[in-house]
Amino acid sequence: MEEIYVNERYVKPANKPSTKKPTGPRSYKRSFYLVVILSLGLLAGLLTLAFYYKNSLQDSAEYLSMSNKLSSITEERELLNANVSVVRNQLSSMTEERDLLKANLTEMTNELERLQRLFNQKKTCPAGWSEFRCSCYLLSERSDSWHSARKHCTDQGADLVVIDSPKEQDFVTSFTQKETWIGLNDIEQEGTWKWVDGSPLTLQYWASYQPDDLLLREDCAHIRYQETSWNDERCENSLQWI
Repeated sequence: MEEIYVNERYVKPANKPSTKKPTGPRSYKRSFYLVVILSLGLLAGLLTLAFYYKNSLQDSAEYLSMSNKLSSITEERELLNANVSVVRNQLSSMTEERDLLKANLTEMTNELERLQRLFNQKKTCPAGWSEFRCSCYLLSERSDSWHSARKHCTDQGADLVVIDSPKEQDFVTSFTQKETWIGLNDIEQEGTWKWVDGSPLTLQYWASYQPDDLLLREDCAHIRYQETSWNDERCENSLQWI
């Protein structure tokens, strides 16, 4: 019996894919790189958030600063408006005071010029006239209406007396012996008393309860010699005059 030898070829079984996870240095490197990448990404995200947060804070701070500046400007504007109103009121008051001072200066200048003229002329009062503070006074001997009395005065270059000081009041009443007209009336406007030179009534010596404008016809003033005070009377009545 013949022996038959069969050459058997050893066939190496094919390698099956390994189900085990790779291990070793290469696997560790990959994990390291992955962690690094994730860390960098997270860091970038955090930096981005920080950047936006910082910008947001800056915007908020700028807005708050601008809001505060706007409030400050508004307050300053209101303060300036208030100051402007105060200055306008002060200017108006100063204007009134200036006008008053100007009027007083004009009055004093006129009086000074009058006194200067009297001084230069060395004026003396005519016979029968009384002198007081560079002015001459004459008490009439007869009686007449207020208007006629004034005409007698103006015909002599004078006028009915204007009493503008307590001393002049005392002087005038010192030589009156009867009811006597003075240069005071409210003919133009009832209740508004003026002197014949146009000046308003400031110094007053009215008798008690006077002027009463009895029967709405008493528009001229006279001196009550017994009381040395003033009374309103009908201009048509006949009295002495100064």
